[in-house]
Formats: sequence, structure tokens, C-alpha cells
Amino acid sequence: MRIVTRPDFDGIVCAVLLCKAAKIDTDIKWVEPNEIQTGKANILKGDILANLPYSPNCSLWFDHHISNKPKGNFQGAFDIAPSAARVIYEYYKEKGLLDNRYDELVFHTDIIDAAHLTRDQVQHPENYPYIILSMTIKNQDYKDLPYWNKLVDLLKETDIDHILEDPEIKSRCERVIDENIAYEKYLIEHTKIRHNISITDFRGLDIVPEGNRFLIYSLFPECHASIKIRFDGPEQNYVLLSIGRNIFNQNSLVNIGNLLAKYGGGGHAGAGGCTLKASSADTAIGQILETLFQNKKEN
Repeated sequence: MRIVTRPDFDGIVCAVLLCKAAKIDTDIKWVEPNEIQTGKANILKGDILANLPYSPNCSLWFDHHISNKPKGNFQGAFDIAPSAARVIYEYYKEKGLLDNRYDELVFHTDIIDAAHLTRDQVQHPENYPYIILSMTIKNQDYKDLPYWNKLVDLLKETDIDHILEDPEIKSRCERVIDENIAYEKYLIEHTKIRHNISITDFRGLDIVPEGNRFLIYSLFPECHASIKIRFDGPEQNYVLLSIGRNIFNQNSLVNIGNLLAKYGGGGHAGAGGCTLKASSADTAIGQILETLFQNKKEN
């Protein structure tokens, strides 16, 4: 039996809860959502799939993304909750296999994954332990796999203050702070505003900058949604899109998860992503932008 989840803070906390509730000590399988959607991920019978699109090969599935809402029967749980970790936590607490030990961890996972953040949390994440820790989680061709496993092990047993004292984690947090300072400059240089949508295009850069994904909302508060465009790897065969509603501007009406599901992606009502073939990306991006510009609520 394996835990299969994605390498973000919600996925890591899902792994923590599943390890404890289901008493699993095998290696965690880390995959991205598009690997499930394209069939690249080898999902096996007995796998517990969490925070990812559904695969009929798994034995248990837990998720909360509106674009992944199930149509048939499955084992596990689905809910439009702030985080997939919350879905798992409530499921196993009801069965008596988890107690209240992880209340604080799941509470902060909800805040981070649902982007229920204040301006100060966005602008000064270093003052908020769980937020700055979540920003150290990145996926660059799975080079950080040992780090994700380390975080799972630490979060199972160690309080947040002691986790942040770990030399590797402390170093990564310091690096995140420096990255965020540089990222603000990149956002300003490579973002255009059209019809109250901020469009950040990093395709002209050899190295895609990383940084606080919520920073764009405080930089351009007049925009009700943002779209970030970049190539997926140096071969430039695919284009990655990330779209989000401005968490400080409630005027966006588009269900982003449902919109991107039409292009092979998905996500929440307020945020999502997809992967496009570079040869046809501009056409798809134009269509997506037109929907965002129209800003109509689904029937």
C-alpha cells in the first residue's frame, strides 16, 4: 500500500495524516496532477490517492478540487473543503483513527491552500511559520523528493518551532525570503494589465523566477484575477498556465477550475492550472483570457 500525493503543502500534510491513520511506512509516491490526467503516473491497486485527480486503479481517493468532483462511486472521501488534508482529517477522525493532535497543522493547511490570507501574511510570510515553511516546497524535476519526505517525517512528530530550527529548513526559509524580494521585480517587469486581469508572461526568460504566488494580488489590487504563463522546461514543448482569483478583490466570477478542466487542467473555483502544447498555446490562452475578460458566472 502506497500513499500517492502531490508535492505541495497540502499534499505533504495529507501524507502525514495518512501515515498516522493508515499506519503506512512505505515510500510515498509523489506526482503532479497532469501525470494522473495524462496517464503518466503508474497508479496501482492498493494505492491511496490524495489531493490529485481520481484514478480508477487506486483503492482509496481523497480530494477537494471542484474540477475533480466525482461522477461515480469510489472508496474514500470528496468534499469542496479548504484543503484535501481537511477531507482526510475529518474522514479518519470519524472512524476514530485520528484524534485532535493535528488540529493546528490542518487549520494552517486550510488557510494556505484556500488562500485565506491577510495582506501582511502575503507581504511578510517570514513572520508566519507555517506559511514560510509552505513556500520552501517546490518541484524542480523531483530534485527535492528527499526534502518532502523529511517534512512528512518532521510534521508527524515535531512542533513547528523546532522544525524551523532544522539547519536545512532554516536555510531554505532564508532563501525563500531572498527569492520573494527578487520575484517582486520580475512580476513588475513582466506583467501587463488588460481588462482588470494581470497577465504575467515569463516565456522570454531562460530561467523562470520563483516566489510568493500571492504577491501578484497585493501588487495589482485593481485586478480581480491573474494569469501566469511560462514554458515547462528548456525544450519549450509545453506551456504552463496558473490562474487565480485575487484574494483581496472579490469581483471575479469565473470558476477557474472548471474553465481549465476544458483545457486538460483543473483546480478550485478560485485557482487552477493546466499544461498546453506550445504549438497551440497562444490560441488556448486567447480563449481563456476572453472568458476571464467577460467575467461571467456559470449557470
